[in-house]
Amino acid sequence: MKIQPLGDRVLVEPQEEQEVKKGGIIIPDTAKEKPQQGVVIAVGTGKLNDKGEKIPFNVKKGDKVLMPKYGGTEIKLDGKTYQIMREEDILGILG
Repeated sequence: MKIQPLGDRVLVEPQEEQEVKKGGIIIPDTAKEKPQQGVVIAVGTGKLNDKGEKIPFNVKKGDKVLMPKYGGTEIKLDGKTYQIMREEDILGILG
C-alpha cells in the first residue's frame, strides 16, 4: 500500500534505538521510550500562503529528522509503523 501525505504533512518512519544490555538487565518493550529519530518517507503537496503560493518544504525524502516523542499520528501500513505529522512539528534535521 502507498500513501501520499497532503498539505504540509510529512510521513516519517521512526528509527528504533539500539538496545544495549548492561549487567544482563533486559528492558521490556513496554518500558522503552518512544523513538525520537526517524527517516522521511514522503512529503505532502505543500502548504499555501495567503496569496495561494506554495511554500517549499525544509525536509525532503530520505532526511533523518528529530521528532517529538508524542507528536503526529501513528499509522500502520503493511506491518510497519509510521508517524504522519506537520512539517512544523519536526524539531530538526540530523546531519
